Amino acid sequence: MATKFLALCIRSESRGDLSPRPHYPSMPKYPKGVAIEETSLMAEVESKAVFSVIGMTCSACAGSVEKAIKRLPGIREAVVDVLNNRAQVMFYPNYVNEETIRETIEDVGFQATLINDEGNETSTLVCRIRIKGMTCTSCSTTVESALQAVHGVQKAQVALATEEADVHYDPKIVRYNHLLTTIEDTGFEGILLTTGEDMSRIELKVDGVWTDHSMRILEQSLQALPGVQAIEFDSEIKKISLSYKSDMTGPRNFINVIETTGSSRFKANIFPGGGAGRDTHRKEEIKQYYRFFLWSLVFTIPVFLTSMVFMYIPGIKHGLETKIVNMLEIGALLRWILSTPVQFIIGRRFYTGAYKSLRHGSANMDVLIALGTNAAYFYSVYSVLRAATSPNFKGTDFFETSAMLISFILLGKYLEVLAKGKTSDAIAKLMDLAPETATLLTLDGEGNVINEEEIDSRLIQKNDVIKIIPGAKVASDGYVTWGQSHVNESMITGEARPVAKRKGDTVIGGTLNENGVLHIRATRVGSESSLSQIVRLVESAQMAKAPVQKFADRISKYFVPLVIMLSFLTWLSWFLAGKFHGYPESWIPSSMDSFQLALQFGISVMVIACPCALGLATPTAVMVGTGVGASQGVLIKGGQALESAHKVNCIVFDKTGTLTIGKPVVVNTRLLKNMVLREIYELVAAAEVNSEHPLAKAIVEYAKKFREDEENPSWPEARDFVSITGHGVKAIVQNKEIIVGNKSLMVDHNIAIPVDAEEILAEAEGLAQTGI
Repeated sequence: MATKFLALCIRSESRGDLSPRPHYPSMPKYPKGVAIEETSLMAEVESKAVFSVIGMTCSACAGSVEKAIKRLPGIREAVVDVLNNRAQVMFYPNYVNEETIRETIEDVGFQATLINDEGNETSTLVCRIRIKGMTCTSCSTTVESALQAVHGVQKAQVALATEEADVHYDPKIVRYNHLLTTIEDTGFEGILLTTGEDMSRIELKVDGVWTDHSMRILEQSLQALPGVQAIEFDSEIKKISLSYKSDMTGPRNFINVIETTGSSRFKANIFPGGGAGRDTHRKEEIKQYYRFFLWSLVFTIPVFLTSMVFMYIPGIKHGLETKIVNMLEIGALLRWILSTPVQFIIGRRFYTGAYKSLRHGSANMDVLIALGTNAAYFYSVYSVLRAATSPNFKGTDFFETSAMLISFILLGKYLEVLAKGKTSDAIAKLMDLAPETATLLTLDGEGNVINEEEIDSRLIQKNDVIKIIPGAKVASDGYVTWGQSHVNESMITGEARPVAKRKGDTVIGGTLNENGVLHIRATRVGSESSLSQIVRLVESAQMAKAPVQKFADRISKYFVPLVIMLSFLTWLSWFLAGKFHGYPESWIPSSMDSFQLALQFGISVMVIACPCALGLATPTAVMVGTGVGASQGVLIKGGQALESAHKVNCIVFDKTGTLTIGKPVVVNTRLLKNMVLREIYELVAAAEVNSEHPLAKAIVEYAKKFREDEENPSWPEARDFVSITGHGVKAIVQNKEIIVGNKSLMVDHNIAIPVDAEEILAEAEGLAQTGI
């Protein structure tokens, strides 16, 4: 008999994607003819079209455009670049033309224009450069101005918080090498991250004996590979950087060539930290500032004690005031000796920064620090030398001022780089969404699997066939060549409901395969993948300056000269006031004169006005905001969006999964027969436990509540289980025929639906619930 009941679940979801859990052998045989069809299609003439697509805002937009294009007949490959608003399509003209592709993009809801002149395709490239040595907004403004002045550069953005530059340039006029030279000419070190050209880049660590002869052989062997564009060697850290076209070659080919060249003397692997170079640099910087700060404390604390504390302890005070030559005291000499390493060795970075800044006609915070501490230090040196040469001169030194200032500034810099380091945590978490390893399949001519090999996911190349087992993450963007499964794509779409995947369907790297084995062919790898594009979007958002930050940058241009002027005026006004008795003499400490008091005020104005906070507060807040948003699945396009967010008074959400947990649950049960609820769920769970559908899982989870005394309840055996796609399931449980599904399944099995049940179903649908 068929058992009738009704369970209501949150979310309006049909069982359209319901399918039995597939069981596949580990070494399947592909249907005959697949390889032949693909080969015959590739033998035809292939064309390439590039479209400008206006209106895309995120990877989900790019995904919808790509999916729509790939549904057309005769499409070999479609790649959508959301950052540059471009779509590149490889197609067979016998099946489809450019106009049809353009109309398809517009049907999705975006404005599309065919770019006819291929020269325009790369008229603007965006390269990213890491810049070492910037300390404040003035530094970043100087670099930005220098880059903007280069002929061929259309736009340059330099972010102090990320220590990176985004440069939009015309490759016909200027090369990225010239941009690096320009940065070095301004006194900073530039490291190329991406060129923006249609090239992938990888860094390999090569262990072995490096000689000029072996390097020449390696270079010639690598250059012989098709698609290799540029090779750079760094013998100090045994690193080889390669730029290449990913559709022609890949990292496994490079490693193979390196390891088989020159009597197999070399061992190559991906350079550690290659994908997280920024983090490596940041950690080094944090360690460096921490070390400098500790060393400065070693010298500064004794200087502080001898000038501020020991002077009030009678026995020690007498010893420190002992005269050596004329009026020169032991205490003053000790302070001079101890503060000198802090001033010139530990504080050398401030001199270097000030020199570089002044050499290019600008002034940064290093100039202020160097001026302030030098004023205190050299006046103190003058005071000590005068005391040593004069029998009656009694002066005061400020050695503790210069040493303590440098120590406090180093502490501030240490805390600053710590804060900047935390901002990139979210991007690191995004990158972690990709699996570390992948199972590479080797196929024969008929499509049969002849070998499986586990490799680093960064070694995946275009057109590789990858095996994805249940519960594993998809290793690369691609399309399904064999198998069927459900894939959780909430990482990209925000919709938690798993999407059914069959042969020919596209999959996205980093998404989760829920059941079933899939074999996919990789189409976009490395920097071209959807996950990499999301990371680039977040990085671009962090680079973009908020309006208030642009205002702060404008102020910082005039800030340092203004502070120097105010500092001089402060000293002059206090000095003149002291000379002409403009304030009571009781204001002057017994150990000072009016000149020294004025000097102290002047130095104070100079050193407390460092513009670090002015340049770092907003970008750090933007980076933390965009980073936390990205880790929560919210992509924020820069500081401007955050700054204007307080004006929002209405938010429209387009997906239920955005607001709900994305997991259906049973909320109500109505019995239409006089039966025990526990018995009903016992039978239903026994049938549904064999299904992988989200609603089936929700029913089984709810049924467990009736067996709270058992941790992992076992359900009665279900015989003759059948999953009816789009309708439900049926099985024989305890000699009863159990049918669980939607209304149409009941009708198909000639089960009369009572009027009461019809009313309950209508009421549930009105509440956006699903009736079973």
